[in-house]
Amino acid sequence: MTPVATAALALLRANNPPMTRKAGSFLGQLVVDVTPMTEKQADWLATLLDRAGLPPLSQEDTGR
Repeated sequence: MTPVATAALALLRANNPPMTRKAGSFLGQLVVDVTPMTEKQADWLATLLDRAGLPPLSQEDTGR
């Protein structure tokens, strides 16, 4: 499992703060799709991780 997929699963499991439907869909996509993230997607993932109090991913892990 990639670091991005692992982070997305951690966010989905924690659901704290509660995820919007759009955020949940985005995170689910990250779990199953190995396509590299865009910069905008990487920024959104970083924001979601920060809001949940989880550590950020490195630029190398996000493919940037």
